[in-house]
Amino acid sequence: MTTLESEILQTLIDLEACATSAGPAVPGASRPSVLPIVHRLTELTRALPAGTSPDLLHYLHKRSYEKARLWLQGRDDENAAGNCGHV
Repeated sequence: MTTLESEILQTLIDLEACATSAGPAVPGASRPSVLPIVHRLTELTRALPAGTSPDLLHYLHKRSYEKARLWLQGRDDENAAGNCGHV
């Protein structure tokens, strides 16, 4: 795994933690925003070099972040088929 891929993986883990910690919406309560993390993932995806796995690129471009995380963790066989027919 490259340094950039490691950074993407950590950012994906951070995104999942942020989304999970938000819990259900409570009227009047502020929730942490995942938007800065999604923007960071977009930046990191754009920085990936030529020759990056087409599967990883597909997951990141389609914002299938759980699938991207599983792929980076070597658990791609756990990915369920999506509507696009890619997996």
